[in-house]
Amino acid sequence: MLTGPGRIGEVVTSATRPPRLLGVVWLLLFINTLGYTKVDLIIPFPRQVAQLITMAALAIAFGIVLALNPRGWVRPNAYLLLLSLLTVVAVASGMLLETGVGSLLRCVRLVVFIATLWLTSAWWRGDLFFARLHLRVVCVMLLTVLAGVIISPGSAFSGPGGRLVGALWPIQPPQVGMYAATAIGLAVVLWLTRGVDGRSAVVITVPAAGLLLLSHTRTALIGLLVALGMAGLSLALTHGRVRRALAVAVGLGVVGAALFSQAVLTWLQRGQDTEELENLTGRQKVWDLLLAADRSLGEEIFGVGLTDKSFAGLPIDSTWLSVYYEQGLLGVAIVAAILVGLLVLAALRPPSPQRACAVFLVGYCIIASYTEVGLGDASAYALNLAVAAALLVAPGPLPRGAAE
Repeated sequence: MLTGPGRIGEVVTSATRPPRLLGVVWLLLFINTLGYTKVDLIIPFPRQVAQLITMAALAIAFGIVLALNPRGWVRPNAYLLLLSLLTVVAVASGMLLETGVGSLLRCVRLVVFIATLWLTSAWWRGDLFFARLHLRVVCVMLLTVLAGVIISPGSAFSGPGGRLVGALWPIQPPQVGMYAATAIGLAVVLWLTRGVDGRSAVVITVPAAGLLLLSHTRTALIGLLVALGMAGLSLALTHGRVRRALAVAVGLGVVGAALFSQAVLTWLQRGQDTEELENLTGRQKVWDLLLAADRSLGEEIFGVGLTDKSFAGLPIDSTWLSVYYEQGLLGVAIVAAILVGLLVLAALRPPSPQRACAVFLVGYCIIASYTEVGLGDASAYALNLAVAAALLVAPGPLPRGAAE
């Protein structure tokens, strides 16, 4: 089951077990990262209500974790230090108000978000606790999507081209795909390392795979396959079970590609013509506009401040270009340092379930960063990397000032 310790030599006792309320905190942080898009909701509600709910979730999460960790004990961590530095850049550029007062409000949100992560770092100890917690919360997000499919299929498939969306909360298809890919990847890695049993893995991966396919999110599928491959290779030298699983996966992949190549191509094309595919579903147009725009030296280095991740009224849909636009070249360098730093840290750790889960999460974020946004702001991708950082810290006891 998901509650048992992994085979890593860890000793988890009631005296060292993190408080259960951390699960509530993590769920509230996820709720805060939920966006709002126009889809056919089962119970429609305005954007203002969604914003109120997400901001209230962040405030409550911060209050709970502060009550759990009243002395403000934190564990030094390079990921959170770099993310804090990125926030300083965002605040500095936002102070110029080039993108309006909304930039400062987004900065306040990011500051509280990162402060909450800092306070949770008291329980980052290099075991699988946050990996399992993350998996549970992602599954909760997927359950809301699945509930929408059951209650109102028409609303659930109201996304562009009939793609699956959240019908209870307006979750976009790429977000559905990201949740599904994350759940599948963590469940598979934990199963391979005996961190979860086979029944739990099947219960998670089969519905998640269906939701991923119905979301028609190519980035999520490619990111899942590449990141799982990276995680598998990180364990292949020491785990015979993993080597056998990789061999079977490659064999099934070859056979599947030969037998169902046309169906795979149809799914990947998503009804788009050659021009749309070459333009990455219109992304290339806004990317060209953004790169061609005139920018001052200050904007080039520090950006224009946090925005709604759009340019000229169009979604940017690229972490690197959105960070370049909002936090400049300095922000791009910080995000690159975060990703490279986590990979280097993982490479320095001995093979283990923790390292494999971290490699999967970081690898997935790297692949997704090409066509998705989020690594420079409060987002589910930032939470993915926070879990990776928690998995890679040196093991240590809980602080005396933190609640158990």
